[in-house]
Amino acid sequence: MASDPESPEGVGLSRRNFLKSTGVVGLAVTIVSSADAEAQTGPPAVGPGEVPVRLNVNGRQVNLMIEPRVTLLDALRMRADMTGNKRGCDRGACGACTMLVDGRPVYACSTLAIEVQGKQIRNVDGLANGSTLHPVQQAFCDKDALMCGFCTPGFIMASVGLLEKHPNPTPEQIKKGLDGNICRCGTFPRIFEAVSSVKGVTRG
Repeated sequence: MASDPESPEGVGLSRRNFLKSTGVVGLAVTIVSSADAEAQTGPPAVGPGEVPVRLNVNGRQVNLMIEPRVTLLDALRMRADMTGNKRGCDRGACGACTMLVDGRPVYACSTLAIEVQGKQIRNVDGLANGSTLHPVQQAFCDKDALMCGFCTPGFIMASVGLLEKHPNPTPEQIKKGLDGNICRCGTFPRIFEAVSSVKGVTRG
């Protein structure tokens, strides 16, 4: 008597092979289901949350709750409403975000806020005294040393840092002091003229 092609024997499927195949299918279904669940909920959060950070900015204390990965630029722009300094390249190359930390120019876009706790931070928001501009700000206005103005806050802060260190800088000192800042509009001659015209800048 011929084997029934519809029976397990007819297709050469043993009980052992049948159980193996159903086990593989069940495992595949489990993996797919797990993948679908993760795709819907996303991977679990990894890393620390917000921590208290205390900054001294322009002579006053600023208390923030931020993640340790937040940069000084984002901390002040997004959490302290100090929007004077701008985000340009966001990779420490153009200088638009330049601030002074203990008198030294730094790129705020690549400096972690948590790293500058206990240090004296100054940005362009704190330079003017009421309606009276800082001498460097006034010189930039007088010499028309700005065009679009996006890079200007960074140039001003770098210039303040330079003039506080060298009150009467030589042309070479000015070039070196501002070589970390870029003006895409090409206003370098007037910026140079503005910085050269400022005299008697004291620190603070």
